[in-house]
Amino acid sequence: MPRVKVARKSTAIDMTAMCDVAFLLLTFFILTAKPKVDDPTKAEVPFSSKEKLVPEDNLAMITVGNVDGKDKIFYSVTGSDIRAEALKTMGEKYKIVFTPDEVTKFSLLEIFGVPIGQLKQYLDLSPDERKTFPVAGIQADTTATNELSNWIYTSRQADKGLHDKDLQIAIKGDRREEYPIIDEIIGVLGKQKIFKFSLITDLRAAPKK
Repeated sequence: MPRVKVARKSTAIDMTAMCDVAFLLLTFFILTAKPKVDDPTKAEVPFSSKEKLVPEDNLAMITVGNVDGKDKIFYSVTGSDIRAEALKTMGEKYKIVFTPDEVTKFSLLEIFGVPIGQLKQYLDLSPDERKTFPVAGIQADTTATNELSNWIYTSRQADKGLHDKDLQIAIKGDRREEYPIIDEIIGVLGKQKIFKFSLITDLRAAPKK
């Protein structure tokens, strides 16, 4: 008896589910990725042979670099809500009224280095115009009107009030800078009883014994 031949059919694979997964993953990575922040100081950080990652949140960073031939201090703190709350408190302290629009713009700033008196003018500029704004740096002497100290203090208070966390501090300095300005910053932290902080460094191989 002759065999019955079964007609061959092409195999079709439905890729709809795979495309959905791919687009979901792509959307997830786009929404969770953090853009690279331009470093206004272009600081060349010192080297270290040990590695410890800096946390991505709950962190205030003090950056020191040479801009236009002078040492300038920049400040950044993670969390748009912390930045907004800190600005409101600083405005009350220095008798400066910031509009809701200015507070929103400041909450989106990753890093800044202008005195509180110039901040309204700075916030009114477009992102491109801010790159050419003359940077004076944040004042950090140990007097009662120390702006850097007040920024750190208000950020710590905001983080504690909003998230019930203790803000971590990091210092990022150019390895070509002189010691006195770093010592000045450490003195500012000491005034607030902050004796534990991180130093941002670059990684290199440990020396051979």
